[in-house]
Amino acid sequence: MSEQPVADRSVRLAWAADTEAVGEVQARAWRGSYAELLPAAVLDDIDAAAFGAAWRRAVVSPPTARHRVLVALEAGRVVGFAATAPSEDPDAHPTDGEVVAFHIDPEALGEGHGSRLMAAVADTLRADGFTRGRIWLVVGDDALRGFLEPAGWAPDTAHRTLDLTGDGTTTLRQVRLHTDLTSDPAEEAP
Repeated sequence: MSEQPVADRSVRLAWAADTEAVGEVQARAWRGSYAELLPAAVLDDIDAAAFGAAWRRAVVSPPTARHRVLVALEAGRVVGFAATAPSEDPDAHPTDGEVVAFHIDPEALGEGHGSRLMAAVADTLRADGFTRGRIWLVVGDDALRGFLEPAGWAPDTAHRTLDLTGDGTTTLRQVRLHTDLTSDPAEEAP
């Protein structure tokens, strides 16, 4: 019997040491996902180090015990991340959790990291007592929407506009998707 190499792919809670890599993944993902949606000047101003510093604060000193950052790893290298929290939307119930960030490194797309990470996100939200998940998507991010909808996420008619520069010159429209977390699809499989 020959031994086959086993892929070292996993998802776990982020450590402070991961946050620089998380910032780099976010910067690459934003540049890739939003290249057609944002002006070049905004894309040029994306600062991976600033993202990393913000994620370090989120990991080291989260606002509550239900604010979490997860990382997808391949051979110990961060290739994606997600952050979960209680939803702060005005219409949210205490049992509504939100995926506040979800990004896979563009060089690692299509390798199963997104599916693993989203399964861990759902498990984390359930473990934190949430019964419904929410995520805001940028209108035009068809790749992420095409990934989420077959996984059980659906639009719920909520929408908003983000002002990225504070002066109204650069905005992004978003739609909200939601999913029911009360049943675990893995438990329903035959």
